[in-house]
Amino acid sequence: MTEKQAALPADDGQRRITLRGDDGEELTLYVLEGTRLGGRDYLLAADSREEDGEFYLLKDVSSPEDAEAVYVPVEDEAEQTYLLDIFRELLDDIELETD
Repeated sequence: MTEKQAALPADDGQRRITLRGDDGEELTLYVLEGTRLGGRDYLLAADSREEDGEFYLLKDVSSPEDAEAVYVPVEDEAEQTYLLDIFRELLDDIELETD
């Protein structure tokens, strides 16, 4: 999954984001939190609001000319670790487990 459509509130008030892969497959995620670091926006999103869902760390790689933000998964391990620490601080009521 490499692209993002706007993260908008759904009818239930939850912000969701739809990722679209190069093959056109879509994955809808719940946006749990967002932050801005070093001039770049990051999101913590999950495929479920339940405890057993998978979470995704996403970063905005769009340019100022882009009409919509483009989010991609964070792949760098050091960047992932840093972001997880930040999101754990912001969301002390959510436990983020990694493999």
